[in-house]
Amino acid sequence: CQVIVHDVNELTEKLFPIVEAMQKHFSAGSGTYYSDSIFFLSVAMHRIMPKEITRIIQVDLDLKYKTNIRDLFDEFDNFPEGAVIGIAREMQPVYRHTFWQYRRENPQTKVGEPPPDGLPGFNSGVLLLNLEAMRQSKLYNQLLEPTMVQKLTEKYHFKGHLGDQDFFTMVGMEHPELFHVLDCTWNRQLCTWWRDHGYSDVFDQYFHCEGEVRIYHGNCNTPIPED
Repeated sequence: CQVIVHDVNELTEKLFPIVEAMQKHFSAGSGTYYSDSIFFLSVAMHRIMPKEITRIIQVDLDLKYKTNIRDLFDEFDNFPEGAVIGIAREMQPVYRHTFWQYRRENPQTKVGEPPPDGLPGFNSGVLLLNLEAMRQSKLYNQLLEPTMVQKLTEKYHFKGHLGDQDFFTMVGMEHPELFHVLDCTWNRQLCTWWRDHGYSDVFDQYFHCEGEVRIYHGNCNTPIPED
């Protein structure tokens, strides 16, 4: 087992010029803070990691594993042609809220709608990054360009605050073929904030998850069930 420690400041230095343009659209602060770049690490991981590293699993700290993480690594084998990232759907109506203006202008849209037929957006708590595929995908790298980010945020009237998750969600509305959607049991989010903030009528359509949970995600400081 080999452990390599990366210096956060060094990573941020490499990241900043790549993700600076998207920070103003997907950061909590109103400005483009240098330190915020680290919240976009996954977006440009393929530009930062050595070429010999071809696949990475990136996970949040507020997780509890109920199965061997090696089983999650096997999900790379299920990526369809053209997909570069494995990610689970967001399990709250956060993007139903964020895309309100686009949804109002496009009443028939699937954007922000719940699964199985809608596009609820993604949650970046568990990420499978196929770095080799990310490097080779002309489409994915075009989407990192400031002009493309600007074009999409204008199209969707998008203003977020969740970093990489917002970028992946917005791109997924336009190019779902870039993503392999992980089953909800690989990122069973527990946060229920939006149930109490105006969306109780539709909340369970997003929050529902069948199957034996493999990874619990205690997002928004939600307690994780004891064994």
